[in-house]
Formats: sequence, structure tokens, C-alpha cells
Amino acid sequence: MILRDLTDGLCTLRLNRPDKANALTGAMLDSLDAEIVRAEAEGAKALILTGEGKVFSAGADLDAAKDGLATDPVWERLSSRIAGFAGLTICAMNGTAAGGALGMVLACDLRLSVPGATVFYPVMRLGYLPQPSDPGRLMALVGPARAKMILMAGQKIPVEEARDWGLIDRIVPPERLMDEALMLAAGPLAASASHVVAIKRMIG
Repeated sequence: MILRDLTDGLCTLRLNRPDKANALTGAMLDSLDAEIVRAEAEGAKALILTGEGKVFSAGADLDAAKDGLATDPVWERLSSRIAGFAGLTICAMNGTAAGGALGMVLACDLRLSVPGATVFYPVMRLGYLPQPSDPGRLMALVGPARAKMILMAGQKIPVEEARDWGLIDRIVPPERLMDEALMLAAGPLAASASHVVAIKRMIG
């Protein structure tokens, strides 16, 4: 359910469960985590995270969530793995990102989206807490009031508005989404790994 490609220093990870809106199971989350570790070990300097179909991810698979996945520490481990990746991380959202999947989006360095998608994190309605690092990452991008609009008021935010807030960096037509992501990855891919790491550390 995770498609992986590593070519010339670029690792692309694609959620591949489009018939279920790329809803995430524990096995998928574990696989993503392992693939990121593997990509770093193999010298990847850029990572693109995207999905198949019309939805980036609906968040946790409903059956798995009822069995405890919604509060499993794997979400925090995965988002921390993405945030700590030594190279440039780009989320190419092929559609809506919801719930814990939004945490993966927030952990990336850059966020692209197709038009017409939404972002939301329905923890208030569902009675769960967000993963520990997600509120801080969200607030750093959009400020406390807008973070509360998503996490407390439970609003579904169109990506066009999310771009104005700073949550989405660019909105790209679907047919150009991956080309745009590849263009952004070109700088790190042309540099030495040590140079990529040094600049990322300077930014924080």
C-alpha cells in the first residue's frame, strides 16, 4: 500500500490505497516510517510524499482507529521521522488531507496541493487529542488563532485559504503536481549531502 521509488538521491513515497481514500492502517504507517529510515541510509537528499487517486489521505482507517490506531504513538514517531529527515521534504498533496495525515503534511518542509482540496483535523469532534507535535507545527505556520480554528472549531479549510494562511506553499494543477515537486527537489539533488544538511540545520 506504499509505493517507493529511490532514484538519484530522490525518494518518492506514494500512498496507494485510493479505493479507501488512502486511509492509513498501522501497517502503512510502519512501512512509511521504515522507508524513510531506509531512504536516509541510502543517501536520499530529497523526499516527496504523495498519494494515488483524488484524496491525499482521509487519516486513520476507521476500523483500525476503533482498535486503537487513532491514539497509537506511531503517528508521532512517523511525523518526527519526516521532520528530522536530513534532506528536503515535500508533500505533494493530490487531494484532501485529514486527521493524522495532516500531521504528516505539517512535518514536511514544503507543501504543495492541487486546487479544490481541504485540510482538517477533527480531533475535537472525535474526542481524541492531536499528536503531541502537531499543534506546535501548525501554530508555527498559521498562528494560534487559526490553529484553534482547525483543532478546536474543527473547520475544514480550503487549500486556497490555507495558502493565504501559510499552511500550503503553492497550489498546482493536478497534471503539474509532481513536476513542481521535482523542480523544488532539484536544488538539493544537485548539491552534496553535507551541504543540504548544513543549510537545513541553519534554518532549523
